[in-house]
Formats: sequence, structure tokens, C-alpha cells
Amino acid sequence: MIGRLRGALAEAGEEDALIDVGGVGYVVRCGARTLQRLPAPGEEALLHVETQWTEAAGMRLYGFLSREERRAFVLLQAIQGVGPKAALSVLDVMTPAELAGAVAREDKALVGRAQGVGPKLAQRIVTELKDKPISDGPIAAAPLRAGAPAAVPSATGEAVAALMGLGVAEAAARRVVEQAAARLGEGAEEAVLIKAALQEFGR
Repeated sequence: MIGRLRGALAEAGEEDALIDVGGVGYVVRCGARTLQRLPAPGEEALLHVETQWTEAAGMRLYGFLSREERRAFVLLQAIQGVGPKAALSVLDVMTPAELAGAVAREDKALVGRAQGVGPKLAQRIVTELKDKPISDGPIAAAPLRAGAPAAVPSATGEAVAALMGLGVAEAAARRVVEQAAARLGEGAEEAVLIKAALQEFGR
């Protein structure tokens, strides 16, 4: 299992980075916050890596700039309904210290700002992470985003979370919900989206 990579940043895309380690290029999935803080191409990068293996995707590497972020990523995925993409989304909108603060305050609205995390899943996250070692330092207050109102969890995000709670893989859940939303149009309620998304599996 790969736990850390140190090498030159070859390139960075929208969802991943290519790290050149001794002439071997490793594709590492990263959140937006991590990608924004990477050095310029050609400079040395150090990523703490979580290695995962699935039959569908094979080996996949997820990279973080700190051990705390990697630990929070692992803790989040231990929660039913939280896949890698949702875990990265949570860490995109808050640091581990801010997540620890949100959990301590039971601030599900803050957690629900993450893309793909609806109110029910946000509630599950703050409940199940309670007393877990999310951050090494003191917990942080709610982050302030000047001029950026908190995003309201969408019906599509909640529908995806509901399907994942039924055991549907994140990618498949997102695909059928997006197809259902396109068919029903904007404003479709969560329950209607879930029913329509389940029907997409039979198409």
C-alpha cells in the first residue's frame, strides 16, 4: 500500500495530479483545496496518500497535504453513505479543524455545504464523528466566507446520498439521479427524484 509520495509535480488537472517519482508517474486524486495548494509544475510535492482498491476501478490513490486531512478522509468514509467523492467535497469546504468544530457544535448546515451531502447525510456525519480524533489541534470556529452565502443542500445531493445509503455505488447513484433530474426538470423534490432515479436502473 502506498502511504506517501514525494516527487516532482508533472501536471495538475481538475480532479487529480500527476506526480513523477523516479521516472514513474503516479495519478493521485485530490480535492480542490489540495490541488490549489500544490507547487508549480516541476517543483517537488509531498502528498500523504490513502490507497484504495475496488474491483470496478482497481487501485486508486487519494492525496493530501497533511496527515490530518488523510485521517479525516478515512474517518468520513467509515460513515455509511460517504464515498471518496463526498469525503473530498467535505474537506474542500472545511479543514479538519473546522470539521471538528462543526461536529462539536452539531452544525449539520455547515457540513451540508459540501457538494453531494444532503441534510440527512450531514446529520449522520456530525453524529458518527463525535469523539473521533479528527484534528490534532484545537477545533476551529465556523469558517467565514465573505460575500459567499452558505449553499443550501440540494434535492439531487440528498437523493444521491439516499441511494448510497441503499448500497448503490456513488458513481452509479450520481448518474441515475442526474438523468432523473434532467428528465423531471428543476424543482423536483427529493422523494420524486429518488423514485425516478430508481426507475432509471430499469431503462
